[in-house]
Amino acid sequence: MSVKPPKLTPAGLSALMCARICHDLVSPIGALGTALEVLGDESNKDMHDDALDLIRMSAGQASSKLQYLRLAFGVSGSSPGLIATEELKRLVTGMYGEGKANIVWNEDIGALEKGRARVLLNVIMLAVQSIPRGGELTITLKSDDEKALLNLRSEGPKSRLDAAVESTLSGRGPADGFDGRTIQPFFTGMILRELKGELQTHVDEASVTFDITIPHEAAE
Repeated sequence: MSVKPPKLTPAGLSALMCARICHDLVSPIGALGTALEVLGDESNKDMHDDALDLIRMSAGQASSKLQYLRLAFGVSGSSPGLIATEELKRLVTGMYGEGKANIVWNEDIGALEKGRARVLLNVIMLAVQSIPRGGELTITLKSDDEKALLNLRSEGPKSRLDAAVESTLSGRGPADGFDGRTIQPFFTGMILRELKGELQTHVDEASVTFDITIPHEAAE
């Protein structure tokens, strides 16, 4: 049976996606503001070096997150094209390199079509989220004559896939309405279905696995 997506206006989707972006950026931007306040306080000159270090770190984090989200949530230019695997690795390292998850890549392809790259970056966000206490995320990228095969396996203590995430991924709306947390998996499912792709999840006591297939002709 086909899933009937919940009613969500373009304006509503835009507002919720903006809320999600703000959520991801509030920490580094807030740290920048704190550091600037310290620099402006002449009575705390002994803290100025620490404030400058915080500015450098927070500015780098904000820039890395913006670059990641620009491709994951936007189009990064309207023309079709390929995103090199090395560029995707750079974006992921910038976003999650200082986090609790150790990310391992196994790739047999040198680039992904832009739509597939957006799906990958969005599912990586869900995969990292599924191991809140840290662990290892293994990303495997393959391709055959008919389709691209993307496999993400998160392993770590207390690994889990929230029921609301699983539901919105498949196109169903949460009972209490969308928010910044549930709109991102719903958006992921939207762009995956536009590419005529499929996603299957498997959850056990120690891991969460995302298996994605996207036919070549859909991406082209």
